[in-house]
Amino acid sequence: MVSETRAAHNIEITAESLQVDLNRLEVQKQALERELAAVVAHLDSLQRALGALKALALDTAGAAAGDSAGSTGSTGSTAAGPGQASAPVVQQTDMSSSGSAKVASKTGPQTKTGTQVQRSESRKSTTGPATTAAAVDAERHSTYGRLTEQIVEYFATVGDADVRARDVAAALGRDADSGSINAVRSTLDRLVGASRIRRTGRGLYRAGRS
Repeated sequence: MVSETRAAHNIEITAESLQVDLNRLEVQKQALERELAAVVAHLDSLQRALGALKALALDTAGAAAGDSAGSTGSTGSTAAGPGQASAPVVQQTDMSSSGSAKVASKTGPQTKTGTQVQRSESRKSTTGPATTAAAVDAERHSTYGRLTEQIVEYFATVGDADVRARDVAAALGRDADSGSINAVRSTLDRLVGASRIRRTGRGLYRAGRS
């Protein structure tokens, strides 16, 4: 009878330990899923930015090639043949120059305006999403870093006392909701994995040995 009671007690303790590990793994899974979602969003924004930069580079190269071809054509049209008289050549050159000036006055500003609009749109598509995602990612890492340092400083003040995750959250003012408490618990687990603090029992933590 005594052995059966002891066996039942051992099974209960083992089940409780497994439940604690299961809860901890679920919290870690949620944290990793949030981090993965942030990384995917950042990757998508960087891919869009890279595509916009490549399109801008192609547009710039095409515009430069067009300007070079136009300059070569104007030079060839104004060249005089060896057997032509000087006066007609001058008149023809003047007319060609006048016509080129008229065409340039009609088409030049429009082409320049279109290029400027494309560059402006490319800059907006390049800097907007990437900057936002980078700012969110930097803010998330800064928040995790502050929470980690706050927990380490807290354990430096409690000495060798065993404390629970909820007590740590309350001491840091992060017990307003379950999400904040879970964030503290997840950070505690990471610190245990890094050997900066110790797990002394079911849900109990203590400062690591110096």
